[in-house]
Amino acid sequence: MRLPSSLLLTAALALGAACVPAAAQDTATTVLQPENVRMDFAQVMRVQPIYQVLRATRMEPRCPDDDDNKGLAKIVGAVKGAMSRQPEPKADANCEMVPVVREFRRPIAYDVDYVYRGTKYRSRLPYDPGNRLRVRVSVVPYIPPRDEAR
Repeated sequence: MRLPSSLLLTAALALGAACVPAAAQDTATTVLQPENVRMDFAQVMRVQPIYQVLRATRMEPRCPDDDDNKGLAKIVGAVKGAMSRQPEPKADANCEMVPVVREFRRPIAYDVDYVYRGTKYRSRLPYDPGNRLRVRVSVVPYIPPRDEAR
């Protein structure tokens, strides 16, 4: 005689549940009250940006200075080259390629000092808040822990 698989599964679950001992139940209940939350504004006293420094290296030709490539002649040559829309002339055989390192700074965060109801605070924010900072004010009563030594 062949039993349906759903009947076998139900029987196995029933036997498995019967073998598990009953867990001790905690009779103490904890009531969590919803938070009392409101929004307000604090006065910003100081904002200091935190920068990330990025370095980029680029190879540029460095040529020895000629007498004809100084001063006004250099300026006229640059303007003429920009107006002609012709490709830049290739570097002279006397030029050598040298690495030029440039640094770029970009703000990644802001340390903000602010005052709310006479108390000073400091926070690190991802943006510059300006002269006012919106704050979340929450008041929750203190509930001492239960005495475990009863």
